[in-house]
Amino acid sequence: MAGATMGTRTKQPDGNKEENDRLDLYHHIQTLSLDGELHLAPIGDNPQRILDVGTGTGIWAIDMGDKYPSAEILGNDISPIQPNLVPPNVKFEVDDLEEEWVYSTKFDYIHVRYLACSIRDWPKLMRQCFKFLKPDFDTRFYTKGGEFTKDTKLSQWADKVADGLRKFGAEPDPGPQIEGWVTEAGFQSIEARTFPFPVGTWPKDKKLKEIGAFNLVQFLDNLEALTMRIYQNAWGWRPEEVKVLCAELRKELKNPKMLLQHNYYVVWGQKPLNAVD
Repeated sequence: MAGATMGTRTKQPDGNKEENDRLDLYHHIQTLSLDGELHLAPIGDNPQRILDVGTGTGIWAIDMGDKYPSAEILGNDISPIQPNLVPPNVKFEVDDLEEEWVYSTKFDYIHVRYLACSIRDWPKLMRQCFKFLKPDFDTRFYTKGGEFTKDTKLSQWADKVADGLRKFGAEPDPGPQIEGWVTEAGFQSIEARTFPFPVGTWPKDKKLKEIGAFNLVQFLDNLEALTMRIYQNAWGWRPEEVKVLCAELRKELKNPKMLLQHNYYVVWGQKPLNAVD
């Protein structure tokens, strides 16, 4: 489940430590799911220019700067929340990624993630990318054999979050559509993978259990902030109503019998060498 705060385009004050910590926690979850890798796209050992779109706290860009000293890493975001102490080959800039890109030099690799519920025109974003990795999430929980159903409060909450975001022009479920957008944009050698992200420690698999534990923490810690913004603005709920709902949602999130999970999507491809700009 992605939620509106999963994306980094919402402008954040410099001191929003809880949100920044949550973004860094999801970086750890994603890295765990990829067995410690920062990306799956084949970019070689010596890439030269890398763009991290919607960089958030900049943690991925910083890690890439350490891993690839040959590369110039640029991270952009609408909020200037990145640290000042970074590797010498890493830079950050404030920019709205949905505006037209004006870079004079192309990138070897463009990386985008955590923008579910934040982008209004996904096909346009795909068209602006050169060679890229695009991971993102579903805003839908599901289960295989658990007690989670469409009648649970969590399912109803996810539906209202998605519908509320659509009222403001944001796409809450980009994950399943990414491969199609990438294809329409003209990329080739496209590969796609889907990873299940559990919520809670119910999986027997050690790695999935660890991912689920961190995932549960980030949901519990940020549930009220996410719900308050959407339910107040889209549905006119009062703060006290949202707080009561969140208490009920936390009970379901912590119920191991739900066997909750959601999907994480990774798609990567290349711009054809003979493509006309």
